[in-house]
Formats: sequence, structure tokens, C-alpha cells
Amino acid sequence: MSSTKNIFSTLKGDRAIWAITAFLALFSFLPVFSASSNLAYLYGNGDTFPFLVKHFMHLVLGFAIIYGVHKVPSNYFKGLSIIGIPIVLVLLLITLVQGTTIDGANASRWIKIPFVGITFQTSTLASVVLMVYIARYLSRIKDKTITFKESILPLWVPVAVVLGLILPANFSTAAIIFVMVLTLVFMGGYPLKYIGIIVAAGLLTLTLFILSAKAFPGVFPNRVDTWMSRIENFTGEEDGEGDYQIERAKIAIATGGLVGVGPGKSVQKNFLPQSSSDFIYAIVVEEFGLIGGLTLLLMYLLLLFRILVIANKATTVFGKLAAIGVGLPIVFQALINMAVAVELFPVTGQTLPLVSSGGTSIWMTCLAIGVVLSISVKREEARIKEEEEMNPLDILSETI
Repeated sequence: MSSTKNIFSTLKGDRAIWAITAFLALFSFLPVFSASSNLAYLYGNGDTFPFLVKHFMHLVLGFAIIYGVHKVPSNYFKGLSIIGIPIVLVLLLITLVQGTTIDGANASRWIKIPFVGITFQTSTLASVVLMVYIARYLSRIKDKTITFKESILPLWVPVAVVLGLILPANFSTAAIIFVMVLTLVFMGGYPLKYIGIIVAAGLLTLTLFILSAKAFPGVFPNRVDTWMSRIENFTGEEDGEGDYQIERAKIAIATGGLVGVGPGKSVQKNFLPQSSSDFIYAIVVEEFGLIGGLTLLLMYLLLLFRILVIANKATTVFGKLAAIGVGLPIVFQALINMAVAVELFPVTGQTLPLVSSGGTSIWMTCLAIGVVLSISVKREEARIKEEEEMNPLDILSETI
């Protein structure tokens, strides 16, 4: 008992975020164990237990990442982001050149780590590193008058290169990162007229990329046809072959009703591709009903609330922006995953953070949470220091 208390006493930072993260991780075992049955038959002997063990190991390493990162002083992330940018650029380039596919996924988004044989999706690491880097830059120019020309090289060139390397194989991730970057620079006080220029440049670049891919098919690897078909399926009135996943997801959600059919009793998990990752929310609603689906949504909204509280109370501009920069994409990705399952958004291939199976998704979410917790730790330390410097009468008046 005492050893358990000692372990918990070493956990610093926002307690609510620790609790939400633990809840999502523990809850994930039920739908992952259930939904991995189709993968067990496609890529194994039908036994789902190895998939559960694999998911458990991913979460164990994920929480180790949270623990290690939240112990790092938040100001260290400024320097680490500068070191990290060239590293992720090299990894993204390697992925684009020789990426591999996982579980039949139709995109070169992963690279295999030598010797250990673990596959890694580099775009998720690039997202976290890039957001911290941008937070660092914005904190440095805060209250300074800066021209658009001066910000191109230190700010927009790294963004453009990262997005350019991700875009050919993973449009949805590139689009999410772009939107999150625009949100962060807006909140960081970057001039609106400059943001408008970037939006126009981004749309023009995307249009040219699509036209080039259509005009010269096969010249360079891309998934333009896949993007277009998904958008057409989403906006079209008639169902096509691409609507199969959505139709199965809607059947699962409709079957769930208010309380669901019960843990492990999903039927659509046997027909829905990627049921343990991209469409796991549909399985959650089928097995746990509307109550389970709304509970998950509430957890992510509560996580968003705590991230905003931490950002508001952060002692530095960098802390405020970094907390939003790495924390907001977690909730945004979760909302997109849920929106896809209920056909409010085209199919994107985005996982449900901390709930879907998949090592990279879990680890990078945990990395981002660790950064947010580190920022909250600094705020706690500053508050304790302030209380120590205050005399008893001041503390009493503050309490009253």
C-alpha cells in the first residue's frame, strides 16, 4: 500500500487530466478486445488475446512517456523543438520514399524501426514537434512588430515542408495540422492579414497538387483519387462502394440504442474494416449505447476544458501556447473520429485518441499529454512559491 502511495505521490500536474487519461485507457480495453476479432481472423488464428496484450503494452509505454515527459521542465521543450524539427523532416522524407502499409491500410505512412521491428507513423510525431516549435516562435515575437517577410523563414518554411512531406500519403493529417497551426498562430496574436495570405497560399498549393496528380498519374505517389472518392461518397446522394464502412458504422450505432447490446456482443465488428481503430467509436456505441458514446464525448470535452484552464493559468506565453498547440489536436481528432462514424464528416482514417488500438497514435497522444502536464507542473510550482513568500494574513485574505 505504501509503495502505491509513493508512486502516486510522484505524479505531478493536473489531477483531472491524469484521471481522464486513465479512464480512457482503462475503458479502451473493452472495445479493443471486442473489435479486434476481425483482425484476429484476417491476420491470425482467431485468438484476440494477443491483440489485447499488444494494446496493453502500447498503453504501458504510453504512460511511461507521460510520466517521463511531465517530469521535464516545460521551458526545455523550446530547445527540444528546434532539435526535433530537422529530425522529423528526415523521418518524414524516409517515410515518403520507403514507407510501408499496416494491416492492409492503403497508404505509405509508416516506417519500420530497425532491429526492434516496430512500425511508426512519423506524421503524428511531426505534429507534436511542429506545434511546440510554433509556440516557441510565437512566444519570442510576442509584443513585437513583425512583417510577413520576416516570419516566412523561421515560421512558415518549416510548416510548409512538414505539410508537403505528409500531404501525398495522408491528406487528413496534413489538413488537421494546417488547421491547428492556423488556430495557434491566431491565438498567438499573429496578424490576421498574414493568416489570410497563408490560407490562400495553402489552398492554391493544394489545388496545384491535385491538378498535377490528375494530369500526370503515376509520376509520384499520392492518394488524390482516394480523397476525391471519399468526398464524392460523402456529398453524393447515391451510395457507392466507398460507403460500405459508413453504412456498417451507422448500423452499429442504430443497433446500440440507449444502453447498447453489451460488452463484446457487437455484430458489426465482424464486418466493419478497421473496427478497432478508425471506426471504434461505432463499436463503442453499439456495445455501450448512447450512454457510452456520450460519456466518451464528455471525457474529451472535459479534457479540452482542463487544457484551456492550464493554458489560461500558465506562467509564460510559451506555456499558454504550447498547452493549446499540443492539447487541442487531441480533442479535435477525437471529434473528427466521432463525426466520421455518424457521417457528419468524410472518412479520414483518424483514430480515437487513447481508445483506438495502434502504438503510434497512443504514444504521440501520451507525449502531448505529458507536455500539457509539464506546463501545469510549472504553474503549481509557481503557486507554491508564491504561497511560501506570502505572510499568513495575506494567505487568509486570499482564501476568504
